[in-house]
Amino acid sequence: MPSAAAQLSAWLRARPLLVDVALALLSFGVTVGLMASDGLGAPDPDSRSLDALGVLLAALSSLPLLARRRAPYAVVAVTAAATLAAYGFGYTADVQIGTMIALYGIGVSARDATAVRHGQIALALVIVLGLVGGTIALHGMAVPELSALAVFWGGAWLLGDRSRLRRVQIAELRERAQRAEREAERERRLAAAEERTRIARELHDSAGHAINVILVQAGAARLLRERDPEGAAAALDTVEQVARTTIGEIDRLVHALREGEGEAPLVVAGRGLDALERLAAHHRDGGLPVALDACGEPRALPGEVDRALYRIVQEALTNAARHGAGPATVALDYAPDALRVTVENPVAPEADGGGADGRGADGSAPARHGGGHGLVGMRERAALLGGELDVERAGGAFRVRARLPL
Repeated sequence: MPSAAAQLSAWLRARPLLVDVALALLSFGVTVGLMASDGLGAPDPDSRSLDALGVLLAALSSLPLLARRRAPYAVVAVTAAATLAAYGFGYTADVQIGTMIALYGIGVSARDATAVRHGQIALALVIVLGLVGGTIALHGMAVPELSALAVFWGGAWLLGDRSRLRRVQIAELRERAQRAEREAERERRLAAAEERTRIARELHDSAGHAINVILVQAGAARLLRERDPEGAAAALDTVEQVARTTIGEIDRLVHALREGEGEAPLVVAGRGLDALERLAAHHRDGGLPVALDACGEPRALPGEVDRALYRIVQEALTNAARHGAGPATVALDYAPDALRVTVENPVAPEADGGGADGRGADGSAPARHGGGHGLVGMRERAALLGGELDVERAGGAFRVRARLPL
């Protein structure tokens, strides 16, 4: 809740005419009072007592403040001339409040560097003309009085300029804070969107693969239940094993999210070639022959690369099992700076020229099954590591090629 001072300031800013009337009346009242009492200090026997001319000069040095927002420089000129005239006619030297208020207004209301320079020029002219005019025409004014006049007028403008700078700084700080808040909100939204994409990718890669294996094995069990009960039982065992593994992965993801570790990826079944060999064995059990070959020097991979490799091979083999027409091969090439993986499987000719995943030769056409999320997820995984992934249908085969930097 705003403080009382802030509320009062806002209330006054909303009523500029009321403020100007109050300042003009205050200046007039103080000026008349000083003239009547011969100033703030000890009475000066040489000072002229208040009369009709003094009241007129007091009005001329104060009432123009009503127009200080519309014609600030003219108001300064009129009030300064009235003040110097009061000095010249022998009134007390303390009647300068109107000019000080006008100069303060010029300093505080400047909106740009040009307006500030204009205010400085106006202040300099008023002071110089006041000093010269007071020295020449109003020779009765003492040098200390003229110096005090310059100090008061200059101080009034400087105080207004400092107030303006403080207001500008506060506005800049407020804008900076609002900009930082908007940027933080944008980053939060981007992070949330990235997290949703990551979770969707993980769930698709793990659950999608598992559901495909379960569908294949359940279908095999249904076909074998009478003529090969043992084969049907083995297929059902595979269904159970895959379901348990998938439930475990989903549980780990949910736990990571609940513990505030949204960046923690799903844990894949092992690492390196051993994990890929187990993955290939699952597909062999499901009826898809898979050959796994590695060239170069196999070595331990960074965690992010290892997870991306597993998920890419997993999705490619799932597509091969769903849409392929023969055995699949997985070829790994361990280079010094990158790991290259190629998954290839034959596909049956299709009248529409689509690929093994329901896509065209460039892999960009919409898939007919599953919405095409698999290839999108594989490309995202490679891109997040600074690598690339291409899909191709040529020569009766569907190929997925990925390069993952090490």
